[in-house]
Amino acid sequence: MRHFADRGYLQTRVEDVAVDSGIAKGTVFLDFGSKEGLFLAVHQRAISMLPAWLDAPAEVVGQGFWATLDWWLQRTEELVASDPIPNRISLIGRYDTGLEMRRSIARFMHSEDPFGTLEFVEFGVDRGEVRDDVDIEMLAATIDWLAERFQDALVSDQLDPGLIHRHPERRGMRIKEFVEVLRDGIAVE
Repeated sequence: MRHFADRGYLQTRVEDVAVDSGIAKGTVFLDFGSKEGLFLAVHQRAISMLPAWLDAPAEVVGQGFWATLDWWLQRTEELVASDPIPNRISLIGRYDTGLEMRRSIARFMHSEDPFGTLEFVEFGVDRGEVRDDVDIEMLAATIDWLAERFQDALVSDQLDPGLIHRHPERRGMRIKEFVEVLRDGIAVE
C-alpha cells in the first residue's frame, strides 16, 4: 500500500514492492497475476479500512440521514489526514489507473458496497428523509458519485473545480450548498 500511495499506480514498480516485502518478483506475479491484480488487492484492502456512512457516531446517526451526510463532509479533511494511505489508494484508484482497472474497481465497489451506501439510503428512506419513488440503487449510485467527487475536491486542490481551494473561507458554505443541492434532488418533499 505504501508504494502505491507514495508513487501512484503508474510509477509503482512490482520489483520495488517485492524487494521491500522480502520476496521474489515472481512470487508477486504468482500470487496476484499482474501489477493490476496486485493493485486491485491493495485497493480492496484500503477501501475495507475506510469507514461506512453509518459508522458516524450514534448521536449523529440518530439525527438522521442529512445530519450524517453533513457530518462526514465536514470531517473529510480531518479523516483523510488521520489515515492518509488508504484514502490515497482510493484516490489513485479513481484517477491514476487505466479504464480496465477502473472497471474492475467499479465492479468491486458495486458488488461489495464497502461504504454501506445502499444501507445508508435505506436508512434515509425508512426515516422518511429520502425519496422512495426512485430505485434505491440509483439513489445510492448518485450519492456515491457526487459525494465522492465532492470529498475529492475537499482534500485535493488538483481535483477541485475552483469551489473550495480558491476561496477556503467559503468551505463551510460550499458544504452546506452541496448538501442542499443533493437534498433538493433526493429528499422527500
